[in-house]
Amino acid sequence: MSSIISIQNLRKAYPGGFEALKGVNLEIAQGEILALLGPNGAGKTTLISTVCGITVPTAGTITVGGFDTMTDYRATRDLIGLVPQEINLEPFETVFNSVSFSRGLFGKPRNDAYINRILDQLSLGDKKDSKIMALSGGMKRRVLIAKALSHEPRVLFLDEPTAGVDVELRKDMWDIVAGLKADGVTIILTTHYIEEAEAIADRVGVINGGEILLVQDKSELMAQMGQKQLQIAIKDPVTEIPDTLSAYALARSEDGMHLTYTYDTTGERTGITTLLNDLAAAGLVMTDLQTRQSSLEDIFVGLVKETT
Repeated sequence: MSSIISIQNLRKAYPGGFEALKGVNLEIAQGEILALLGPNGAGKTTLISTVCGITVPTAGTITVGGFDTMTDYRATRDLIGLVPQEINLEPFETVFNSVSFSRGLFGKPRNDAYINRILDQLSLGDKKDSKIMALSGGMKRRVLIAKALSHEPRVLFLDEPTAGVDVELRKDMWDIVAGLKADGVTIILTTHYIEEAEAIADRVGVINGGEILLVQDKSELMAQMGQKQLQIAIKDPVTEIPDTLSAYALARSEDGMHLTYTYDTTGERTGITTLLNDLAAAGLVMTDLQTRQSSLEDIFVGLVKETT
């Protein structure tokens, strides 16, 4: 699949020497959902702002749909919709008029049928004549998405789209994103919610300190970097792990009733069989076994720790 966004050696430095972006290279395929993860100050919002033309890069190039964001600003901006973190809407305007106004800002002809279709997709149809000030926080976020989609962009940036909303509404937002993808929209979202990336993303990117640490297919990332843990419940507590089991790097729980063995899921052998035999030889009686797959959060935390 061809790239709709191409970022090459992108840098952003501020007076005083601080570098928010340090040579970022990134290709985003048409029609995919890319989740960009990173701690506060990692460069996520700066990257989005630079691609959208809000921030001027210090060096590097960005193309959107084949157009350069610096030399073909209008062409690239027409292709992009942006949903910012902050809710900044006209409180006394109606939902319909607010979304229609955004469409007009891009020079698009009036299209009430299209605006109504967007509002219906976002469960805002029955609120179209309501004033913004009368909406809940979750509904206001839906209005932000509607405004971003008003000019029919092919790329949608969602900067922390579910920040501050409840779990139920967050899942509704995931359904909205899935529907947009089905319509062929490319979606890039930044999020602090790891489960959000696990639930809806095709690929996951991790950024820290202004640098992209990796961008990889979500399932491949889990398979290649994920680990499993075997938690072993034992009959009698142990105060220390026997020396004969030192090769397994077991972790002991505080109460001494559980031992945890971490192993690589991609290895030819897990070592579990020999571990269980050695446990019995050491006189430890097992009462239960449980396995746990490393989550995307575990992987993310591990990557960030390596660069800090």
